[in-house]
Amino acid sequence: MNPQALQIPTPSIVLDAPTVRRNLKRLADYAKSHNIKLRPHTKTHKSALMGKMQMDLGATGLTVAKVGEAKVMAEVSSDIFMAYPAVDPLRCAELAKLAGRVTMRVGIDSSTAADALASAARAAGTTIGLLVDLDVGMHRTGLQTPAEALALAQYVSNLKGARLDGIMFYPGSIKDESAESIKQLQGVDAKLAETIALWAKSGLKAGIVSGGSSPTAYISHHVKSATEARPGTYIFYDMNGVYGGYAKLEDCAARIHCTVVSNAVPGQFVIDAGTKTLTSDKNGPNPDSGHGYILEYPKARIAKLTEEHGQVDSTRCDALPKIGDRVTVIPNHICPCVNLQNQVWWKEEGQSPRPMDVDARGRVF
Repeated sequence: MNPQALQIPTPSIVLDAPTVRRNLKRLADYAKSHNIKLRPHTKTHKSALMGKMQMDLGATGLTVAKVGEAKVMAEVSSDIFMAYPAVDPLRCAELAKLAGRVTMRVGIDSSTAADALASAARAAGTTIGLLVDLDVGMHRTGLQTPAEALALAQYVSNLKGARLDGIMFYPGSIKDESAESIKQLQGVDAKLAETIALWAKSGLKAGIVSGGSSPTAYISHHVKSATEARPGTYIFYDMNGVYGGYAKLEDCAARIHCTVVSNAVPGQFVIDAGTKTLTSDKNGPNPDSGHGYILEYPKARIAKLTEEHGQVDSTRCDALPKIGDRVTVIPNHICPCVNLQNQVWWKEEGQSPRPMDVDARGRVF
């Protein structure tokens, strides 16, 4: 292993700087060529530095899931969208305060959320922009029909402290770039177009139509009604992307460096990365592939995780590591892995890696 790697404790996430830049620029160039605005979701990297890199490449603003993330990203972007409903008084009050510093928008799917946010904004003397959440197939949040979306939009348009800014959607049920996925996105576009037309008949305008994801990032132009896309994982990618067919191994900028700590049990070796590092997430497109991919031992399978142990099935391996050897893992889902680290390591080509704080780590409020 490269001697520089031995300067890094394990288990640790190491970010390959050239790959990060390449991932960011490639999508920025695509978005520009299709006249799509980018509002990247920062839940993946949780880093002010990464957010600034995205803004410097032309992002129209940044997306967050939580208030704590919004506070961090407000240091590098004057336009923040929380794509997550806020209904409790504490969260709404914090968002209302932020609206005094930056353009603050929130996605909602209920009049309860609209009232809570508008009330907090009035108390703070600010205004919060609201995007009506339309379910386009994920069935997690979002209103079910264009008529329901219109009713909530009409309600918001009469609320003091709130500003109707448009529509949000999340095509999370569409997992790749196949012809079938393009057809599904065209169906999403039809539902959005119907909703936008219905709003227009009532004198309402959806100035922002915000959607997108990393699996569909490079086919986003098939949703012609959308004005912006919110991909997150594309900055680092992971094995969900590789097995999903929308990323290659060389696109995976985040690698988890681990140490082999045991080989006492026949047919396996153990790495110092368990659920507190790799999480329990199975691979979506390939659930039987194990808990990540070991670059040095591609025939190995991370078969079982406990808190601090990763049990690796080595029965198909042509060679085996020794105790103390280091291996490199690409995880199934990088977003929760980053959130488990206080810092990651930034690696420029030809330079020693340097630690970088995960600024919004643990910001679950």
